[in-house]
Amino acid sequence: MKQINVGIVGYGVVGNGVAKILEEKKELLIKRSGIHINLKKVFTRNWNKDFPYPLPEEKKAYSLTQITEDRDIHIVVELTGGIDFPYRLMTDCIKKGKHVVTANKALLAEKGKDVFLLAEKNGIRIGFEAAVAGGIPIIRALREGLVANSIERIYGILNGTTNYILTKMLKEKRDFDSVLKEAQELGYAEADPTLDINGTDAAHKIAILASLSYGGFIDFSGVYVEGIEDINGLDIALGKELGYTLKLLAIAKSHNGEIEVRVHPTFLPSEHPLAKVDGVYNAVMVEGDSVGETMFYGKGAGSLPTASSVVSDIVDISKSIALGVGREIEVTSMNWEHKDLTLTKVSDFYTRYYLRFTVPDVTGVLAKVAAVFAKYNISIAAVIQKEKVLSFTDEKKEKVVPLVILTHTASENNIQKAIKEIEQEKITVEKTVLIRVEDEEV
Repeated sequence: MKQINVGIVGYGVVGNGVAKILEEKKELLIKRSGIHINLKKVFTRNWNKDFPYPLPEEKKAYSLTQITEDRDIHIVVELTGGIDFPYRLMTDCIKKGKHVVTANKALLAEKGKDVFLLAEKNGIRIGFEAAVAGGIPIIRALREGLVANSIERIYGILNGTTNYILTKMLKEKRDFDSVLKEAQELGYAEADPTLDINGTDAAHKIAILASLSYGGFIDFSGVYVEGIEDINGLDIALGKELGYTLKLLAIAKSHNGEIEVRVHPTFLPSEHPLAKVDGVYNAVMVEGDSVGETMFYGKGAGSLPTASSVVSDIVDISKSIALGVGREIEVTSMNWEHKDLTLTKVSDFYTRYYLRFTVPDVTGVLAKVAAVFAKYNISIAAVIQKEKVLSFTDEKKEKVVPLVILTHTASENNIQKAIKEIEQEKITVEKTVLIRVEDEEV
């Protein structure tokens, strides 16, 4: 029986989960794979603390070279986080002939081109199932289960922190700050939740899925990203009246030779399957030209769910090593065509829009807004004009109320021009709220 030796760099929440599975399910993995996977060494900078899964002394590495320089270690699992250090680690391992498994979505989204081209040059496999959606096997589904499909679009709820916050704001009618504080206390949000709530975490993940689905490299700086930090409970409630539920949605679409990749708060029809994904759970909907719509649902983070994906990559690569599968069969694990994908500019987006204008409660305001919309070829689908008083104007002490307009499909460029003109004409008294809507029109 072939023995494959594994080294882990980084012994945090996920690292502990990986070690636990490799050690406690060793016999199960042998039974299912026919390979003896041996956890040889684990490196962390500080062993002088309690770990959820303690290791015997012989498995502890006190220097990184005990893993990178050990010729008997076949696979290195990188679980450190960040970009610069893991990039140096991964490239060093690749050059030394070691296969790599990682959960590092930021590194792959921003430096994936360099890493995968180097891996191809050296005939090395990179496993990254755990980099997107934790325990959901979405990478393998795209690479293998949907290999016969041209992917038409991907919709994903890819960040549990933001999904928890938006779920609580909707169901308990609470404000953003109080729910964020609760999420931190429960461990659903980091002490510094910036990358979650500003959309960057989800953007890293959808960039990886788009690269995999559309066969090329993505310049991450071209991905449109907008977070939930400015979301108001009023808009969640008004959207609900219109039949929509708010989610931080990661979107990838292909059309006219370009790839649309974006992350932003999005209203979905409340009966849509993704609208029903609540709390810290993740879900990905993939539409292929042959299979139609498919949906993958599960825990997007956590020690054992993410570790489960890491171990699946370890087993997959171990089989390749044991069977002697070489670079002519698979190298990048991404099925890339060595091309750079062209990303659609935000000004060229076409979708529906929810717009909330804060206006004086006087005659003629709606007519003025409608006139500007007509100028820019924007068609109105629905209007909500509330008597709810938000404030009063400083000069005339007129009531200030919300005016909500739902549009039919329109150009982002025209929408932005219309909003600018409406605000310059002082039809509104506050900045306009814009939330995009994904809802196919009949």
